[in-house]
Amino acid sequence: MKKKISYKTIGIYTKDFRLYHDLVQALKKRNLSYVSLTSLQHIPNRIGVILTSHAALHEVNKPKVVAADVYDTIDHAIDKALHLLIGKELYQTIHIGIDPGEKPGIAIVGDDILILKTQVKTPENVVKNVKRFIKEYPAHEYFIRIGHGSLLIRNRIINSLISLQIPIEIVDESKTTSSQQTQRAHRDKEAAAAIAMISGGRVQRKLPLKPTRGSIRNIQEKSRQMTNGQFSITQKQAKNVLEGKISLNEAIKKEKQSK
Repeated sequence: MKKKISYKTIGIYTKDFRLYHDLVQALKKRNLSYVSLTSLQHIPNRIGVILTSHAALHEVNKPKVVAADVYDTIDHAIDKALHLLIGKELYQTIHIGIDPGEKPGIAIVGDDILILKTQVKTPENVVKNVKRFIKEYPAHEYFIRIGHGSLLIRNRIINSLISLQIPIEIVDESKTTSSQQTQRAHRDKEAAAAIAMISGGRVQRKLPLKPTRGSIRNIQEKSRQMTNGQFSITQKQAKNVLEGKISLNEAIKKEKQSK
């Protein structure tokens, strides 16, 4: 008779209603199972790590506990909890997969184990998060793999990551895209996870940023839509947006102030 495998899960214990609400929302968004704890006297065996508040930290008599409100974001605290849940303190190899786009997807795969999938707000947020993941998940070696699409954004992301001195590979992502019926954010994260597992061509140096006329016109049209047809930003400002020097909102604000 086969032995039944017991999987551990996350427990939530806090009297801070706002923190509890934020934790539940974030866990549900990431499709992670959890158990709400009203008492610490009888903690179920399946609870592998507890998310709580800094104020209640002293109440939890369990080695694997995370004070969620001391981290910069709720997702960061959950990442730490998942790391403790896996119980691995040092990985041999970690692959960081990136699906480039206006809101890039990022996935972390450690020794063939999918550790996390997330999405960041802008391409410029990628390097900050990669730095955090490296600190959070120690490994003997790291590799960054990024999809070949969204050429200009991809190159911006690559150029921001060069200084980390981690091998970067460009991966053919044509076979990684999830069903078009799923939400965009979910597709981007799934694609990032697939990209992490595919080897690609090594990046040797910073890549050129050369916005095409078509991409410049697209940004100008987008700015016109965002201003309800009142005006569009200049080609120069559109080029700055595409090169990551300024956000589209900032460019619109500057253009408005100049009128």
